[in-house]
Amino acid sequence: MRALLSPESSSLYFTSINIVSRDPNPCRSRTSLYFLKRDGGCRLIRRKTRSTAVKALLDSATIEELGLKESDMRNPAISSTYRRSMLPKPNQTVLEAQARICTGPTQTRPLSEEQAFKVLDTILRSVRGELKDEEQVSKAQIGAFFAGMTIRANSFPEETQWSEGERRAMNLFWPLLLRALPPDVIFIADPEGSIMGLGNSVGPQFIGKGTTEMRLVGALREILAGGHLGYEEVQGVLKDVLPLKFEDGKSTGVSESLLSAFLIGQRMNRETDRELKAYCLAFDDELGPAPVADVNSLTHYGEPYDGNTRFFRSTLFVAAVRSCYGESSLLHGVEWMPPKGGVTEEQMLNFMGANTNLSLHQAKKLIEDEEVGFAYLSQREARPSLYSLIGLREHIKKRPPLATTEKVQQFIRAKGKESIVTGFYHEGYEEPLLMLMKRRGVYSGLVVKGEEGALSMTTRLRSASTSKGFPVNYCSGFRSVGTETACKEDGVSHQSFRLEVNAMDYGFEPTDTPRTDRSVSKNIELGLAALHGQKGPAYDRIVLNAGIVDHLLGCDGAEDVTIALDRAREAIDSGKALKKLLNYIKVSHKLK
Repeated sequence: MRALLSPESSSLYFTSINIVSRDPNPCRSRTSLYFLKRDGGCRLIRRKTRSTAVKALLDSATIEELGLKESDMRNPAISSTYRRSMLPKPNQTVLEAQARICTGPTQTRPLSEEQAFKVLDTILRSVRGELKDEEQVSKAQIGAFFAGMTIRANSFPEETQWSEGERRAMNLFWPLLLRALPPDVIFIADPEGSIMGLGNSVGPQFIGKGTTEMRLVGALREILAGGHLGYEEVQGVLKDVLPLKFEDGKSTGVSESLLSAFLIGQRMNRETDRELKAYCLAFDDELGPAPVADVNSLTHYGEPYDGNTRFFRSTLFVAAVRSCYGESSLLHGVEWMPPKGGVTEEQMLNFMGANTNLSLHQAKKLIEDEEVGFAYLSQREARPSLYSLIGLREHIKKRPPLATTEKVQQFIRAKGKESIVTGFYHEGYEEPLLMLMKRRGVYSGLVVKGEEGALSMTTRLRSASTSKGFPVNYCSGFRSVGTETACKEDGVSHQSFRLEVNAMDYGFEPTDTPRTDRSVSKNIELGLAALHGQKGPAYDRIVLNAGIVDHLLGCDGAEDVTIALDRAREAIDSGKALKKLLNYIKVSHKLK
């Protein structure tokens, strides 16, 4: 496929498929290049030259190396170009330090003396006004950095506390920083006046400005000491400070330093179940009661919002397959999200010409439409308060608690059975995710350790070097049942399961997962070729993830995993799945 879109023509979708077993779209010939217009029509065009295609597929690193401006060449095929240009970029020196220290008790990597000197010098020069534009260190970065340093000093194991180099650098710079930093940052860096050893009285006396900041400061005192908060406490803070409001690029609400310290601090302390529940449920009522779709089954897919940077992302195509036999799906996410900033479903749908600005009620109609049967919702439309944090999250660097809880959402309900499927990477988060699913009251739930922490299983062989943690294709989940042997939670009986899915056990040949390397167009090319019936790794991955998920969730007609896989193949080979995807693109623009 050649991705030949310009910024002005981003509503059009260009492709060429050379191997086609049937032609469900009568206006397309076997080898022609065509585009699908927003009104659903199509017409043939001439094939672009290879040089134009190569230029269109330049990655962001090459663009920067050539000195090209993003305004001159915004390539919608590369995931990194979907970052909103109005978002101020973080200082890279401090961001690299945050990546090392703003993480968990065992993952933190202390800075060397040279690194610590460089970071503290950069922060000092920035707050003095000596750095300009992208060299400036944002308030959010400063808050996250010092929160990480404080929590490490107060509660981390000895091996991840301050290194001798960090301590020497801080002893040198703190007297200077104390005169330059605003009171909220001094509080974050030394809340009790005991870490730096200079008798600082600012931290102990700091209370914040107004009731909102006062509540946030009170919560931060507990977090910075390595402690945890109650359910109501977390929800109170979130509802007080969100959505973030900006005027002329500056926040008009709570201090960004305090908020970033709050978000990264809770992740560093490893959130409790009650804290995760608070994040998960805080904005359920933001737009009123969730619409209820008149369908017998609805699966909520919670892919990581920051996308895939290396491997094929199959869930959009899996949703099209499952809709062919009555298993409706709701996908949700964003166009672009840090820290990975990878390929997302919203990027793919945008690139193919679909409407990604759907309201909850419009998405409900797509799910109920027998010609479609699935939908995608952007966080921008479904949870504006959480969407307002994207810029701040880039400056935090590491994933906040929301990166876990935003995957377990029910933006739309169903009259029939509901299920949630999501992915995880770090061991220890699979049980909290299942806990949140049970709290949602769904019939069944499934977490998958897919590649890149996504929820997709792969057909590749397990790596021989895997020595610790769960392997890729590890699954854990539950189904609601009425047996006496099931475990009861919240008054509902659940039958739990754990297994590692070996694709070869189901007749799949072992193949490496197709690489896309941030290319939206490559991801689409692989998915469309598979839906056209082209056999290979992408086809197998879509079939595997449709059939196995149906089976594990306890979907009707999927009791036998072989039958479940066969009906997924039939949905593709008959051309029905491709037609469902094309219908989605067309119908999404006709909704009122």
